[in-house]
Amino acid sequence: MIRVIVADDQEPVRTGLRLLLAAQPGIEVVGEAADGVEAARLAQRVRPDVALVDIRMPGLNGIEVTSLLAGDRVADPIAVVVITTFDLDEYVHGALRAGAKGFLLKESGPHLIAEAVRAAAHGDALIAPQVTLRLLGEFSRPSRKVREPSAPLTAREEDVLALLALGFTNTEIGARLFLSLGTVKVHIAGVLAKLGVRNRVEAAMWAYESGRAGGDVSRDR
Repeated sequence: MIRVIVADDQEPVRTGLRLLLAAQPGIEVVGEAADGVEAARLAQRVRPDVALVDIRMPGLNGIEVTSLLAGDRVADPIAVVVITTFDLDEYVHGALRAGAKGFLLKESGPHLIAEAVRAAAHGDALIAPQVTLRLLGEFSRPSRKVREPSAPLTAREEDVLALLALGFTNTEIGARLFLSLGTVKVHIAGVLAKLGVRNRVEAAMWAYESGRAGGDVSRDR
């Protein structure tokens, strides 16, 4: 079972998310929090697999909670998925920078929310597809000062990165490039290592900042 806590300052939202997740196979809600301070304490106490956290809460906001649970200096991070009402909210971008595994809109359906929780629990990340390009395009402008990879990306790694930045899942990347799921995972691991980033969300941001997102992708390399 994937153990999840839900943090939102609105009780009806918490109740809705709890019921939605409880109805999904393999997912168990093990706690709820009504503010950011309570969310951080609850997560550190019960050590869930995933914390589903609202971006705007009293006490500590979602960015601060994410940083406490999943930031660079956290020795044993907890996977955080941020959920928000606004699809171009700069706080969401900040949460991703703070270490969140992804973000969703509160209007996302049960399937997408469950998939995001499962992805985060398995070390992957999922961003609501309807906002991926808009958010990353808005806040990750190409920059001449972008950090260079520790070693050049191979042509196939470039292809995988380009599709990853467009929000494709591993399965979709494999189908697009005629690669096995295992091979896709190997290429993504190589990309993350060379870029010095922790997850595919940070890799997608790097792709936008370096101007590599949405380029030509070849199936024949």
